[in-house]
Amino acid sequence: MADDLVKAFAAIGLSDAVVKETVKNTKLSSALTGIIAEAGVTDGCDKAIGGLLYALAIADKSGSLPNREYVSSAIKDGRLKTVRQVEAAIAYMKQNAGSFDEHVFNKDCGVGIEVTTEEVKTLVAAYIQENKEVIESERYQRLSATMVALRANPDLKWADATVLKKEIDLQFEQLLGPKDERDAPKKKVKKPAASKDAKASTANAAKTAASAEHSGNMFEEGFLARLYKPGENPQIKPELREQHLRATGGKVVTRFPPEPNGYLHIGHSKAIAVNFGYAKYHNGMCYLRYDDTNPEAEEEQYFVSIKEMVNWLGFQPYKITYSSDYFQELYDLAEELIKRDKAYVCHCTAEEMHAARGGDERGPRYACKHRNRPIDESLAEFRGMKDGKYQPNQAILRMKQDLEDGNPQMWDMVAYRVLNAPHHRTGDKWKIYPTYDFTHCLVDSFENISHSLCTTEFITARQSYEWLCDALEVYKPKQSEYGRLNITGTVLSKRKIAKLVTEKHVRGWDDPRLYTLVAIKRRGIPPGAILNFVNELGVTTSTTNIQTARFENSIRRYLEDHTPRLMMLLDPVPVFIDNLPDDYVEECTVPYKPNDPTMGDRKVPFAKRVYIDRSDFRTEDSKDYFRLAPGKSVGLFRVPYPIKATSFKTDPATGLVTEIHAHYENDAEFKKPKTYIQWVGDAPSHKSPVMLDEVRLFTPLFKSENPSAHPDGFLADIDPNSEQIVKNAMIEVGITDMQKRVTKDAGEQDEQKRLDGPEAIRFQAMRVGYFCMDSDSAEGRVVLNRIVSLKEDVGKRA
Repeated sequence: MADDLVKAFAAIGLSDAVVKETVKNTKLSSALTGIIAEAGVTDGCDKAIGGLLYALAIADKSGSLPNREYVSSAIKDGRLKTVRQVEAAIAYMKQNAGSFDEHVFNKDCGVGIEVTTEEVKTLVAAYIQENKEVIESERYQRLSATMVALRANPDLKWADATVLKKEIDLQFEQLLGPKDERDAPKKKVKKPAASKDAKASTANAAKTAASAEHSGNMFEEGFLARLYKPGENPQIKPELREQHLRATGGKVVTRFPPEPNGYLHIGHSKAIAVNFGYAKYHNGMCYLRYDDTNPEAEEEQYFVSIKEMVNWLGFQPYKITYSSDYFQELYDLAEELIKRDKAYVCHCTAEEMHAARGGDERGPRYACKHRNRPIDESLAEFRGMKDGKYQPNQAILRMKQDLEDGNPQMWDMVAYRVLNAPHHRTGDKWKIYPTYDFTHCLVDSFENISHSLCTTEFITARQSYEWLCDALEVYKPKQSEYGRLNITGTVLSKRKIAKLVTEKHVRGWDDPRLYTLVAIKRRGIPPGAILNFVNELGVTTSTTNIQTARFENSIRRYLEDHTPRLMMLLDPVPVFIDNLPDDYVEECTVPYKPNDPTMGDRKVPFAKRVYIDRSDFRTEDSKDYFRLAPGKSVGLFRVPYPIKATSFKTDPATGLVTEIHAHYENDAEFKKPKTYIQWVGDAPSHKSPVMLDEVRLFTPLFKSENPSAHPDGFLADIDPNSEQIVKNAMIEVGITDMQKRVTKDAGEQDEQKRLDGPEAIRFQAMRVGYFCMDSDSAEGRVVLNRIVSLKEDVGKRA
């Protein structure tokens, strides 16, 4: 037998050493033999194919991978050509057991995508050129990081790892020459044993770094890893740098500066994670600063919601500030700018300003007639603006920048305008308000921000940001831009969401089908899952456009690891177990998550009458059906013995089954059933079942990936069936236990408990999906939201 195995394994190109070790491993030998047969290569095959078949065998020694024979055939046919593609195929089959879709499989596994050697060469060369300075500095120590970075490049996802590594090695040697003494591993210096206090300090620091929901990788590589250190941003005067470092102690200082004129959406979660996370990672400070310079659009509800969402995501601001805290300082600096002949009061109309900037034809730019008015005159006019001399649009303060510059942000941007609107914090004190372009950089300066991190739509504003700080000779933070996060298949515009709300297409700004953060929270998505998703994507300078399906897949993976399992029936049917006494109740111990004792267990009552889901019973049996049917036995999850269906009744009008009768097989030798189904016992003494007032099943609100592109407007793209409400569903008593546990765990943390809300009660309903308690729930009323299905519905946008 061993000789036959040696011959079979050698025929697929395995080396003698690998063959020898494989034959010793019974499970691996069995798996590889089966895979060779499935692939139809019992007479041997190419070495490359054999290596991939071997990789599949190693991953599936137990032989439990669904549809393994399809993967084996795909390797043999050349559809899967790399180890990475095989790994993707294994992951797909594990996640999609029972619902295989060839189109999705091909897409997820890169079938048909071939990255040529020339493409690999070009992409490696581009990366090395872009990172030439750091590679020349770190030399071959940078080799591993380069491999990791290029493997993360979407264009190289399906490239052959061996080809990629060879090309990287070749180009490193071409750039650096052969390795020499500079590349020798550094000798480790044995450190003296740390004291107990030092060890505790180190442990606490590690705990602090790990306390963020993400792994920290987004701060260790790419855009965020390349940021400068505090104090390295150049200043117009050297003493400004010294003053800044004295004020901050050399620490990282960031800020998250939302405008309080709407609810935050999924894109803001990245900004929160980047700004708060970067400061936390470097043991620094992050301000929550409300950019409240437009009183016409600001409302108290937005201030409250923004703070709650930051806290809900797990971050505590170093300080909460408002741009309006600095209105007087900003006004004083505006006067100073005028005195330096760097600003002037302008009375041009919007049309006149547009024309002076080149107009629609992008013609020559020219100075407006007010640009060179005397300093004293502009100063007097500006004070007149403050005192209410002018109405809106009659006078503005403009910065005197550089009209010849190619950047529109340097074309004398507006610094102050007149607004006849009371401010939520300063009341009627001010008749004029500073613009974003004037306020942002100066408040960053006041707060000694070391890293002004924003998205790339502000990249052109960096020049005017720096110009204004230097014009006033104040500390100049450095602005750095990263790519924003967009979700396709939905709308994030405040105006469009407001239309959905006012026209009652959705329940409100927190409707679980929306992608505002309050809606995502109500849907039951954990804050840790959002931060994990942002970390998975990483931070680059490119805008990230993500399909909702990919977002949901990430959430699904997170929930798989972090949620308990409960038995829930959307369409319950009673089963009467005729050979049990009427008062029979047996408590079955059921783990909250099989194979994870840390989640604990609960007692679930098994009684003479139980309920099963209608989908788990058929009136006519078939060979390929393994659940309950007349004359067939099936296991009830964690119940000691199976039950066998003996008869059933139907409704004459509808033909639906109304009740099932069964026999509990505790009077015969135990025979393990082919499958187990979920159930809920009818035991009033144990308060079972728990009836559900509503179970809300959500699918995407819109039919297409780009609702705004619909010729009849985005509202025409709404799917009227995106919310289905199920009545009369039921769930086991574990839900009550979970409610008590969540309440107990909250303890004295009333504020955090309020922030988490009922959505903190989330679980996997076995074979149904992931669910949470909705905020509509109340005493004696349970409403559930489906967070995501157990697996992606590949046809939902068909």
